[in-house]
Amino acid sequence: MTDGIFIGGGGTDYATKQFLSLGYANRHGLIAGATGTGKTVTLQILAEGFSAAGVPVFLSDVKGDLSGLAKAGSPQAKLHVPFTERAAKIGFDDFDYAAFPVTFWDIFGKQGHPVRATVSEMGPLLLAQLLQLSEAQEGILNIAFRVADQDGLPLLDLKDLQALLVWVGENASELALRYGNVSAASVGTIQRRLLVLENQGAAQLFGEPALALDDLMRTDAQGRGMINILAADQLMGAPKLYATFLLWLLSELFEELPEVGDPDKPKLVFFFDEAHLLFDDAPKALVNKVEQVARLIRSKGVGVYFITQNPADVPDDILGQLGNRVQHALRAFTAKDRKELRLAAQTYRENPRFDTEEAIREVGVGEAVTSFLQKKGIPGVVERTLIRPPSSHLGPLDDAERAVLIAASEMAQKYGTVLDRDSAFEILQARTAQAAKEAEQAELAEEKAEAAEAEKAREFNSARRYGGGSTTSRRSTRKSSEGFGGAIASVVIKELKGTTGRRIVRGILGGLFKGR
Repeated sequence: MTDGIFIGGGGTDYATKQFLSLGYANRHGLIAGATGTGKTVTLQILAEGFSAAGVPVFLSDVKGDLSGLAKAGSPQAKLHVPFTERAAKIGFDDFDYAAFPVTFWDIFGKQGHPVRATVSEMGPLLLAQLLQLSEAQEGILNIAFRVADQDGLPLLDLKDLQALLVWVGENASELALRYGNVSAASVGTIQRRLLVLENQGAAQLFGEPALALDDLMRTDAQGRGMINILAADQLMGAPKLYATFLLWLLSELFEELPEVGDPDKPKLVFFFDEAHLLFDDAPKALVNKVEQVARLIRSKGVGVYFITQNPADVPDDILGQLGNRVQHALRAFTAKDRKELRLAAQTYRENPRFDTEEAIREVGVGEAVTSFLQKKGIPGVVERTLIRPPSSHLGPLDDAERAVLIAASEMAQKYGTVLDRDSAFEILQARTAQAAKEAEQAELAEEKAEAAEAEKAREFNSARRYGGGSTTSRRSTRKSSEGFGGAIASVVIKELKGTTGRRIVRGILGGLFKGR
């Protein structure tokens, strides 16, 4: 079998080669094992194998070690002799050192090209999970997104969402008639959570230019798949942000990629390290979403591989979909550990040569219990496997080497500069300014009209004081006096209704009390 990725040697003498079939690589997989048992090296050789086969890869570098994929290993390396001995032992005859095409990404923009998504793309479900909102608070967030859609308010960055929430709070009574109660306290809670997120540096995730999925699915001039490495060592300080971002990326791939059925090889392979962070305290709706995406995204040609310490970290409905498995050693120090170890062993197709549960407990560093899908998607018999050595550098690049690669990447120009086009924040700000201007103009017009009426009244009063005393004049005067009284009454009523009403009331009351 040569249409796959060489994983290592199995059998009693490790001479039986174990391959991950490219044709079934989109059926997802699991890499599990206790800390220090070799999961990182397994991830590294899988990334190398997929890249060499022309399949782009996206992976998160939690410990900072995987940047070495961009640099060839060396005969002078500390583990050179053990690696060459292992290669000979498993029949890895064409083992050689090589570098692979790598693009570095970083949400914080420090160790790679900035990765951004718009608030609208993230959506209310994932944002509610990120902000750890209650059901009522999530409901208000959904109202805000509905208002944004209906009023044409683009939600690009955090300040857009913050401005929209202010508007929602100010118009709560009107929105409540249509959408239900909008609590000012809940709006305030969401705003505080957004502030915490902003203080953690997560504001850099939201904005433009947003990440284009095509930029994750590139090949180099030799046809090798690009290995996209997300710097996650700092990101792990905000585990909810880490899990939410990767789930968003997975969801975007699911939404945008066309159906391809079962291709000869995947279009992209996605590695989700520290997978337990995705499921810890996750609401049922979110777990259901992950299950749906995992079940359906393989038809889009995307393989998803979860990396975690224990298979029990992954919900059963999702674990059952992971056909390709590399299980490093599990430790069983407690009754709970022994139970989980037994359950992990029961998920494999038995090998009569050894006890699977015992093998999972006993395999050493660099060894694993493996099972890969065979023809017609049937799980292969479980096998003890000595993992092949990596061709790239084992360990991280230094800062200077990383900086050179980032500067030379074609992604630097595309994502290096933040765009800030008019969106919800600017639109709402402009509407507020326009409303204030119109209110000021209306008040000035009202004051001018009131002044004109007062001037007419003064002129009439002056004419009456100095006019003639004929009967006709007196009759006219009485009529005019009545008209004058009506005019005064009209002015007072307008003043009481208008913006200056408070001044008149204070004046009248003051005069009354002075008289007394």
